[in-house]
Amino acid sequence: MTINKQHKFSRFEKIIGNDNLKILNKKSVLVLGCGGVGGYVVEALARSNIGTLVLVDYDKIDISNINRQIIALDSTIGEDKVDVLEGRVKDINSECNVIKIKKFIDTDNFLELFDYDIDFFVDACDTVSVKKAVIKECLKRKIKFISSMGTGNKFDPSKLEIMDIRKTINDPLARIIRKFIKDCKINDKVMVLSSSELPVKTGDRIPGSTAFVPSSAGLLIASYVIKCFIDY
Repeated sequence: MTINKQHKFSRFEKIIGNDNLKILNKKSVLVLGCGGVGGYVVEALARSNIGTLVLVDYDKIDISNINRQIIALDSTIGEDKVDVLEGRVKDINSECNVIKIKKFIDTDNFLELFDYDIDFFVDACDTVSVKKAVIKECLKRKIKFISSMGTGNKFDPSKLEIMDIRKTINDPLARIIRKFIKDCKINDKVMVLSSSELPVKTGDRIPGSTAFVPSSAGLLIASYVIKCFIDY
């Protein structure tokens, strides 16, 4: 393993090697949904020398995001999430190519996301119909992907795991996706990030959240993406 002189990724290079670091720099990852989970996915990928990041989110930062979203600060409330996240990525690695898609994605326009030359699709959005459509399209196009299931009303980050959708338990969102996979007779593996923890009952339709579950989910997903790229 050849290690170059000290640079911003030199500590990572010690683990994966210079050749793998170069491979990551040539990769493009699209992240759909830049909130609690997606923001940490982007953060970790930017710190891992990914060459191109396509950031997709239509939302603005709200005060209720501060407890769990890496881009949410008193100073960023009201700003567009993709704009703030772009600035953060550029501050980490100015050479990273950032493409912003500031648009609400639904089943009528989601195919636009596949116009970009991407190596990996990370689904961290909240819209169930879009999740279903993205899974089918990624399988059809043979694009590597992972879909984040529910992190709301969860307290224990140690219960998070990456697995095939068919192995998920205690995840209401995963239950819906499992049925969809079965109904569509999809036999391929559908990799997801899910928690086996029973959701906390809050009595409110708006889910509760912690600082540590969505962030841990995002970091696990980013780790999975990197492993897929370099077969580590």
